[in-house]
Amino acid sequence: MILAVPGTRRKCGARRGAEAERPGAMSGLSRLFGRGKKEKGPTPEEAIQKLKETEKILIKKQEFLEQKIQQELQTAKKHGTKNKRAALQALKRKKRLEQQLAQTDGTLSTLEFQREAIENATTNAEVLRTMELAAQGMKKAYQDMDIDKVDELMADITEQQELAQQISDAISRPVGFGDDVDEDELLEELEELEEEELAQELLNVGNKEEEPPVKLPNVPSTHLPVEPAPKADEEEEALKELADWVS
Repeated sequence: MILAVPGTRRKCGARRGAEAERPGAMSGLSRLFGRGKKEKGPTPEEAIQKLKETEKILIKKQEFLEQKIQQELQTAKKHGTKNKRAALQALKRKKRLEQQLAQTDGTLSTLEFQREAIENATTNAEVLRTMELAAQGMKKAYQDMDIDKVDELMADITEQQELAQQISDAISRPVGFGDDVDEDELLEELEELEEEELAQELLNVGNKEEEPPVKLPNVPSTHLPVEPAPKADEEEEALKELADWVS
């Protein structure tokens, strides 16, 4: 038979009490390290802003590293062969700085790529929302329309236009002139009037008195003076006389 030691019983009870309190302590640690309720993630705008801020920091770091590299290079040139150890140390520091600069360049490129991807995604999402709103607006605009109703409306419009044209024709028709007037009868009446006018003109010509003949002036009895014959040329006459004298 084994007897329980009083001290041992108290230690076991304390251990069980500690184990009972442990879940509460673990839940507190979970809340402390973020294992509890998940927080809401940042919006795309917040993420883009944070990336831009980080890019600015990296750009400043690039400028600082480039300046340090130039300083170490000048230090190595300064010592040269005079202090070879110092020159080698400067070149080692320059090499490490160049490695850091290359890492910074890579990190900056990654951040820029990520920011551009988020910006493109945000733009695409905004475009899709706009297109969705436009589709909903168009659907709402056409929800009370039907092709049969449109055809019926166009038929009504055509009928009203024809009615309006008939009314305009009726209003513009002269008052007092019936449509039962025979145009051939009017032409016959006009022809009779023309014949009467022609007969009257012929009658006036027959009754007109004969006009006296036009008296012409008498032929003059005196003879007109005859112009004298033109005189022979004096030179020709002189030549003729000279020829007669020689012969």
